[in-house]
Amino acid sequence: MAPLIYLLCAVAAFLCAVLLLRAYWHGRYRLLLWSGLCFVGLTLNNLILVIDKLALTGSDLSIWRTGVALIAMVVLLYGLIWEAE
Repeated sequence: MAPLIYLLCAVAAFLCAVLLLRAYWHGRYRLLLWSGLCFVGLTLNNLILVIDKLALTGSDLSIWRTGVALIAMVVLLYGLIWEAE
């Protein structure tokens, strides 16, 4: 059951990224761009989680997952601060 949940989380993050970036291309609101890029990073985070838990059970990719999630959040934070100016 856990692999299905991991994959559904990755799919949900991917769909959010697609919808946000598509909305950015139509409206050119930069906050949509930063949010979409954040969800791209969260999609990568979820895919690394799937690889970590299902494919490479002998290794620990938690540092990579945390790093990707941190970068994704920093991108969103930068966008929120930059758009506020």
